[in-house]
Formats: sequence, structure tokens, C-alpha cells
Amino acid sequence: MTTTRIAIAGLGAIGKALATRIAAGSIPGTTLACVAARDAAKARAWLDEAGIGAPVVALDAFPDHADLAVECAPAAIIEEICAPMLKAGKKVMVLSCGALLPRPQILELAKAHGGQIIVPTGALLGLDAVTAAAEGTINSVRMTTRKPPRGLVGAPYLAEKGLDMDKITEPTLIFSGTAREAARGFPANVNVAAALSLAGIGPDRTTIDIWADPGVTRNCHSIEVDADSAKLTLAIENIPSENPKTGRITALSVIAALRKLNAPLRVGT
Repeated sequence: MTTTRIAIAGLGAIGKALATRIAAGSIPGTTLACVAARDAAKARAWLDEAGIGAPVVALDAFPDHADLAVECAPAAIIEEICAPMLKAGKKVMVLSCGALLPRPQILELAKAHGGQIIVPTGALLGLDAVTAAAEGTINSVRMTTRKPPRGLVGAPYLAEKGLDMDKITEPTLIFSGTAREAARGFPANVNVAAALSLAGIGPDRTTIDIWADPGVTRNCHSIEVDADSAKLTLAIENIPSENPKTGRITALSVIAALRKLNAPLRVGT
């Protein structure tokens, strides 16, 4: 079996879960080549405690060590992660896919140098079906997201509008607009909308409503797609990870995507 060398950018909840699985050998055909983190000393201490010998390196050193980098870091540094790998004609798996929308130059790098950007399913569902429907004609895509108010704290849109999540006592619609607008206003909260838009009819025709709902404990997403091949109605309730902005299933989605890289049987588009 071909072995893919993996670099991980960021050692938060997702990065740690991924590093642990790869280092344990539970994802056949992969090896943990290196990691990068904002606090290199803290990252080294965690790796040592976990018994993981991978080196901690700078982001621009990823191409020297790895075939594929997995972005598990703040959206603001996505270009620092992607550019070195794509310029080297290598692959990057992007979780903060909303950050791709205002940065078309990242996609151009991939095109120019033969690299590839992979967006895993993440906390959403049905992207295979939406991708298939996009081969025909999709008339509309609408998404509704409901999150506990604390899962939205820190979003630039809230600061811009002066919205205090501590004061939310009942279900409140706080945003309605396009996926592009949502990605800009909620860069750490609605990457699901960006992924949906990239799979389907684009960020300017995909619409989303975001609700802050103190009555829910999970990150809830529902999708309605009207196409000439099918009408899709999909819903998912994600259990938050230790980071309330991120569902536990997100890390598992990355693991599943990596498992497909060199698998003898690949299920799904």
C-alpha cells in the first residue's frame, strides 16, 4: 500500500484527535510526518506526553516532510498553510473552507502548480448528493443552522451588530444571507455553509439562516436542495467537541477522508 505522509497544522481538538489516530497506525496508508502549531514548545510537550515522535516544524517546511497537509488552524492563516504545499504541487485538506471564498488566489496556486485542495464533508451531510445534483441543474440551496449561543461567541458579525449572546434567552434569528456573507461574518462557525456552496451552486446563490437557540445543546443544520434530478431535505445534529464551535464529527470526517486516500475500496463520490 502506498504511504501518504501527513502534516498537521494546528493542535486543537481536531489536530490532536487526528495526530493520535495517525500515530497509532489506525489509518492504513498514512504516517504522521510533522506538525506545526502557534506555540511550538506546548505542541512538543503534548506530543511527548502522547508518545508521538513527529517533529514540530514551521509551516513553510511542510513540503520538505509531507505529501498532504491537514489544516486544523484558525482561518486567518489558511494561506500560510496552503501556499507552500500547493506551490510544491502537493495537497492540502482544508477544514476552514469558508476562508477560501475571499481568497481565490489559493485555488489559482493549486491550478498553476498541480496541487490539490481537498474539502472533507466535515460537520455536514449529503455533500455527495449535492455534488452529483450539480452535474445537472440545481435551482436552489437553502440551509438553516441552529447553535447554542455560546457556540457563536467571537464571530465578527456579532461584534459588528452589537449582539451579545449572553442576552439570548429564546430562539433568535441573528443572520440571513448568502454563504459568502456568512463565511465573512462567522469564519469559525459556518464552514458547513461554505462547503455546501462549493459542492453545489456557489457561495452567492446558496443561502443560510443562522439561529442562536438556547434550547439546543447540539449544532443543528438542515438543508433543502431543489434540483432537476432530486429534491433533498437533510438534517444533522452534531455533538460539540471541547471547542463549542466545532462538532465531534468533524475530526472523524477528516479521518474518514484520509482512510479513503489509499484504500482498496472507496465508498462515496
